[in-house]
Amino acid sequence: MSEEKYPVKFRGSRLFAFIPMIIFLAFCIIYFVVFKVFDMNALAVGGFLGLLVGALFTKTYDKYWDAALNGIASSTSISIVVILLFIGMFTKLMAVSGVSDGFVWLAYEIGIEGGIFTGFTFLASCLIATATGSSIGTLSTVFPILYPAGVLMGGNPGVIAGAILSGAIFGDNLAPISDVTIASTTNQRFRKKEGNADIGGTVAYRLKYALTAGIISFILFVIFGGGGSAHGGDAEAILQESMDPKGLIMLIPVACLLLVSIRTRNIFKAVTTGLVTGIVIGIASGAFGWADILSIQEGNPAGFIYDGFVGMIGIGLFCMALFGAMGVLEESGMLSLVIEKIGSSSVARTARGTELLIMIGAMLTTLLVGGVTSASTLTFGPIADELGAKQEIHPYRRANLLTGFANTFPAILPFISAFIFISLSVLDPMVAESSYLPSVSPMEIFCGAFYPMILFVVLFVSILTGWDRIYEGEGGKAVKK
Repeated sequence: MSEEKYPVKFRGSRLFAFIPMIIFLAFCIIYFVVFKVFDMNALAVGGFLGLLVGALFTKTYDKYWDAALNGIASSTSISIVVILLFIGMFTKLMAVSGVSDGFVWLAYEIGIEGGIFTGFTFLASCLIATATGSSIGTLSTVFPILYPAGVLMGGNPGVIAGAILSGAIFGDNLAPISDVTIASTTNQRFRKKEGNADIGGTVAYRLKYALTAGIISFILFVIFGGGGSAHGGDAEAILQESMDPKGLIMLIPVACLLLVSIRTRNIFKAVTTGLVTGIVIGIASGAFGWADILSIQEGNPAGFIYDGFVGMIGIGLFCMALFGAMGVLEESGMLSLVIEKIGSSSVARTARGTELLIMIGAMLTTLLVGGVTSASTLTFGPIADELGAKQEIHPYRRANLLTGFANTFPAILPFISAFIFISLSVLDPMVAESSYLPSVSPMEIFCGAFYPMILFVVLFVSILTGWDRIYEGEGGKAVKK
């Protein structure tokens, strides 16, 4: 392949084009794997530092930065950042609405306990994660409420923790407002019409996979989630503090958001609908007050509108840095070379083989970035896009395989996954402050996280059998061969 048509050149070898990505991956490993610190701002720093260091090895300095800026300014990059900023507002709205308290109240009133409560915890976590689109937010809000309640109701501590983690991953994979869903959708392009895959269509397509794995997982949580020891004494008082039926009414704006997203396939309309209905219902029900929306507290801006916007700045900058690195790879020719090498293998000559390559690439990339699925999706997404397009695999299916496999074993491996670290970081303070809460190990959480394991089986069977494999037809329509 000729290097002449690529404007970005390096001293010695084009392999230096990988320097920004290597430094980014190093930051992932150092922060998430070594020091167990989950901070998207740190990843953004690593990404931009990688761009600066990579520039030292280029012979075409101006062209290098033109390539980086072109990547940052691409329609895909900008659309992801803008969508995330708006979605952050809805995510924070759900965080202050007390949905978790509503689920505890419902479970207590029905009188469920043991394995049934563990299964209920999985369903509640799924709904909350789908509502907020934030796996981190789900873990941080659900663990302090549903984990103690589950232990007090006689659930198995390790399986309860795994159920909450599984629910967070369910939402990370399915929610239309999840950063992972957005990243995987917007970097899978149509070839027979203009534009990228739409979020509503992608979510509607992957729903059957998520529900199939979810139903099987629910049954396993019910079967294996009991066997704990229900605690007496002050257990009743502890549960009463975590119950509030008002939280359940906030599922209405979630339903509105999902309905508008799938029917209109416009995420901006969906988020606007969710925000408006959520604010109206939240104020009317007393779930939160006007000051919780947007206010000044102690001389500083506050409220979920402000907090949600600011909370997404780190991941927005991280996305920009990563797209800058991808721009360098593209305009140096290295991205095309990687795709050419993978695409020329005998495995990539069939749709099944190509999908297996996407599976392997998505999982390996997720492992390299410490289980951060948004990072792996953005990194491997362009390669999956080109590989799948050669076999005319539909963008909906490519996006589904990309995020689906990223959210399987790599997302829950002990001592590697960011999800495990977050779960333990939430659990440790709770255990330290309470005499009745048992601690759980990373391996116990891994063994109790049934959903990611079942999702792997469902997706893998789909590849091997060709179940629901769709191709891109004229005008971008989904067709089967």
